[in-house]
Amino acid sequence: MERLAVGILAHVDAGKTTLSEGLLYACGKLKKLGRVDHGDAFLDTDPMEKDRGITIFSKQAVLPLETVELTLLDTPGHVDFSAEMERTLSVLDCAILVVSGSDGVQGHTRTLWRLLERYQVPTFLFINKMDLPGADRGELLAKLREQLDEGCADFLDRPALYEQAALCDEGLLEDYLEHGSVPDAALTALIAQRKLFPCWFGSALRLEGVADFLQGLEQYAPRPVYPAHFGARIFKISRDEQGARLAWMKITGGSLKVKTLLEGPGWQDKADQLRVYSGRKFQLAEEAPAGSIVAVTGLSAAAAGQGLGFEGEGTPPALTPVLTYRVELPQGQDPVTALQKLRQLEEEDPQLHLVWNERLQEIHAQLMGEVQLEILQRLIRERFDLEVSFGQGGIVYRETIAAPVIGVGHYEPLRHYAEVHLLIEPGERGSGVELSTACPEDVLDRNWQRLILTHLAERAHPGVLTGSPLTDVKLTLLAGRAHLKHTEGGDFRQATYRAVRQGLMEAENILLEPWYAFRLEVPAPQVGRAMSDLQRMGGDCDPPETVGETTVLTGAAPVAGLRDYSREVAAYTRGMGRLSCSLKGYFPCHDQQAVVEAMGYDPERDVDNPTGSVFCAHGAGYNVKWDQVKEMAHVDSGLSLDQDKELLAIFERTYGKVERRAFAPPPKPARTSLDDKKYNVQTQNKGPEYLLVDGYNIIFAWEELKRVAQTNLDAARQMLMDLLSNYQGFKKCVVILVFDAYKVPRSVQDVYKYHNIYVVYTKEAETADTYIERATYEIGKHHRVRVATSDGAEQLIILGHGALRLSATTFKAEVEQVSGQIAALLKQLNKPTKSRPVEAALKKAQEERNR
Repeated sequence: MERLAVGILAHVDAGKTTLSEGLLYACGKLKKLGRVDHGDAFLDTDPMEKDRGITIFSKQAVLPLETVELTLLDTPGHVDFSAEMERTLSVLDCAILVVSGSDGVQGHTRTLWRLLERYQVPTFLFINKMDLPGADRGELLAKLREQLDEGCADFLDRPALYEQAALCDEGLLEDYLEHGSVPDAALTALIAQRKLFPCWFGSALRLEGVADFLQGLEQYAPRPVYPAHFGARIFKISRDEQGARLAWMKITGGSLKVKTLLEGPGWQDKADQLRVYSGRKFQLAEEAPAGSIVAVTGLSAAAAGQGLGFEGEGTPPALTPVLTYRVELPQGQDPVTALQKLRQLEEEDPQLHLVWNERLQEIHAQLMGEVQLEILQRLIRERFDLEVSFGQGGIVYRETIAAPVIGVGHYEPLRHYAEVHLLIEPGERGSGVELSTACPEDVLDRNWQRLILTHLAERAHPGVLTGSPLTDVKLTLLAGRAHLKHTEGGDFRQATYRAVRQGLMEAENILLEPWYAFRLEVPAPQVGRAMSDLQRMGGDCDPPETVGETTVLTGAAPVAGLRDYSREVAAYTRGMGRLSCSLKGYFPCHDQQAVVEAMGYDPERDVDNPTGSVFCAHGAGYNVKWDQVKEMAHVDSGLSLDQDKELLAIFERTYGKVERRAFAPPPKPARTSLDDKKYNVQTQNKGPEYLLVDGYNIIFAWEELKRVAQTNLDAARQMLMDLLSNYQGFKKCVVILVFDAYKVPRSVQDVYKYHNIYVVYTKEAETADTYIERATYEIGKHHRVRVATSDGAEQLIILGHGALRLSATTFKAEVEQVSGQIAALLKQLNKPTKSRPVEAALKKAQEERNR
């Protein structure tokens, strides 16, 4: 029988658990419906869930249908337990998103939608509570299409459904126009591609529409195809009532038998038991086929997110805690022993990020909010008999930079050696840390480069403002050096970490704080108070909307202001107000200076994260302060940010004014303690100079050519070719003009000579920068090479190959200067005198050019 793993997700109070009960009842799994408010729901089995009436831990139930065995994964709806919900997304074949018909799309609903899109999970929607006043089917469907996706379609309205499906795919449009319908298989394919999102409307509490929804889910849910060889994805770690450790996994290929030897990063264990849970109870299985979800005992070191067999490491979570708390232990409790116990909870929820602060002798934990804090406190008491409390929570800040900077790290105590040069650039907001290399392998061996990239990825690098994790940056390896005898792997770890810190000390750093997207419902008389509060927090608020006697405010504001605001709302509205929040992301701190001063972090006193480097002299290592490291570096980064006025202008337009200290000139070659030689960039051989020009890059960088290209690209190309012909005739260099032709079907590049320059059209699937990179590498072995482009990534590559970079702006000025000199020369030639014949004029112009 086929198997499907289906997750059910919703904003809190949308009726997710009630729908789960209805689905279990409709398929015959339950004889009696349970209710959340009665504390007898089939899947909310934990006492804390019954007390609070919310789902805290994800659980599963097996629904045997006619054509498929469906494993339903019930996930928490409260925003404080979003990490628990997100962990299940990696193993879902499809998802059920429950939307309240009376409330519509909430802030957390949109967060769930973005996560489903991130994990590419086909999604079915059940719009619940349609029996309540104000729930209008047509209006809700329109809002779903507006706020979630145009592909949302009512699957009970067949004519409208077929029309909507035909609009999703051009191939289906012809069939629809001819036959007036769309095959079920085509609908399923659109659902699998996330182009179509089936919607059903009903009331889970009254079982209205539940049977139809379950039938539609069985009929249209895409069926995955699994490979024959073994694979599995671990998505959760928990413990049963006896304390046995359970590793929950989905089998994604082949099958898993009892006592099979499994291995992951740094561990190898046998699968003692395979448990198939449904609610509180489980059945033991001898073998788990592909598509099934089982809890495996005996795996002592398995972790959530790990892949087994052919599966690789999982995707890092998108939702992370924004609050940090100090764990206050009972009097006399050994903190080391307590930390070991708490590590069990961190295994089950890796997002706790437990940290032992050696200097303060304190344990810190990261949490989503106060509800999770209360649950964690109770869990620690019940699991370990520890009465802990938590100190005043703080905000989890992050740091980034405003403009590019080069960082250099050197580590050279006696008999050790490593040097690393990194380009640190701002990334897009929410991009995390991106890694790449532009270092030629003849400068630093590929294995060392991979090791450096590994060290960059293995930890969160602390910033220099508050020590908060660095994010939204691109780290590019520019250069490095190892020693044949004295370099060890740990040397590059030290040099890499120091390179990041040294660069940050020179950069213009930005403190980022988390923001919530909020929905605030207050009585009309309190609107002014609410809007004033939000403005004081530094938040953004959309125009108020009136819903009955209530006014709704939506927008975004810093977590620091909204974290305790729900209590204020309850107080000044006398319990009639309601605040719901979901994490929007990280943005520049609205009061950076005050926060930095309050936290009092000194990067130069952080002994665990040094900003300086270690050099060697007279047989002993010694420390060098961060602002002196570049002067003593042994290799050249190959890049001078100070010379690139165009890139500076771009970054200033994007991120604001950049302090000059953010850019540093290339370090001078210096002696190394390894020998008496000096290390310089590769000197170019004599001979004719070569100029490679990235054609389209220059056309769209020069305003005059860009204006022409907007109406006639051929004319712009011709103008550039003529300009370069004149330029070559005066400069006497070899000019190679390269145009992209990667979309034109051709197996080889097209090269021809236009007057006195070479024009290259690249072959299919090859871009101009790829051709230039290869040509630079080959020509640069024997000749001096310059490359004219404004592509920053391309500049890094060609610099690494020993060529000289010429930005589009600088090249334009050079071409204009040459044109002016040619014009002056022609003018002089057209006006000969007795005292200055033509030959004399040519000679003088040549002398001026040579000077």
